[in-house]
Amino acid sequence: MAALHPEGLAHLMARFLMIRTSLIAVTLFVVSLAIFAVTEILPGDAAVMSLRQGATESNLKAKRAELGLDRSPVVRYAEWIGGVARGDLGDSLIRKKPITEVIGGRIGNSLILAVLTFAVSVPSAVIAGIWAGLKRDSWGDHTMSVGSLVAISLPEFVTGILLMVIFSTTLHLLPSSSFIFPGTNPITSPSILVLPVLTLTGVLFAYVMRMTRANVIEVMETHYVRTAILKGMPMRRVLIRHVVPNAMLPTISIIAMNLGWMLGGLIIVENVFSYPGLGRLLLESIDSRDVPLLQALSLLIAVTYAISNLVADLSYGILNPRIRLA
Repeated sequence: MAALHPEGLAHLMARFLMIRTSLIAVTLFVVSLAIFAVTEILPGDAAVMSLRQGATESNLKAKRAELGLDRSPVVRYAEWIGGVARGDLGDSLIRKKPITEVIGGRIGNSLILAVLTFAVSVPSAVIAGIWAGLKRDSWGDHTMSVGSLVAISLPEFVTGILLMVIFSTTLHLLPSSSFIFPGTNPITSPSILVLPVLTLTGVLFAYVMRMTRANVIEVMETHYVRTAILKGMPMRRVLIRHVVPNAMLPTISIIAMNLGWMLGGLIIVENVFSYPGLGRLLLESIDSRDVPLLQALSLLIAVTYAISNLVADLSYGILNPRIRLA
């Protein structure tokens, strides 16, 4: 098959990106409708939650008019999604602040937790998966396979509590709570990050390791790899040139999909360790019936998941040119 001209390759990549972006736009539109519909049927009255003790009949009527609750759902959805498109997420009902300011005070904490988790789990999982695939059926391979199954089977809150009991209650090595005051950078107290990161790392490491191991075993059994080995090509060169690039293709998608899982895991882990991030903020918005904040956070999670999958698709297309033709 003749090599593609650079201009033709650029055209294919542009087409590939346009198709994926269009699909993401449609997906986010449907998700925004679902988010709005779900928040509409939540029990409780947003006006009552906003006024609290000052909820008289006249105040409630005025507050509902102020929040637009006296208008039809279609009009309110159009106003909400229009504001989102302009970058205006509205104001928090409970905190009486712009939602962008409320989220801005927490998003950095969650990003630190997510980046540390990825930095610890993904490289180590890929290396461990390659090693386990090359040492198939060895005692080390079996040990890692059993350990990964245990990590996948345990819910995050169980893993977090177990780590808390071991390292905080029994050994007194790490703090059991990761609470910090608003405006405090978690990096200044790295010990509070260890247990949340370890909790999130367990499942992510296990998924990526098992996928990498399976892919390495599959690639090692292909004819071109066996031929390269029989011809005397050094194993290091076989790994770098043939095994790792081909084994990593499906793993990239797993890593991207697990980013979506990790966003859900953050909600649990941040609450187990009282860590003030977006996950904890999401549950606080549900408890307080802060509908605008809940809608904004839910949409932010959906956008993050969609972008991560777009990056995975682009990476997949770059590494495997056949995908660009799909």
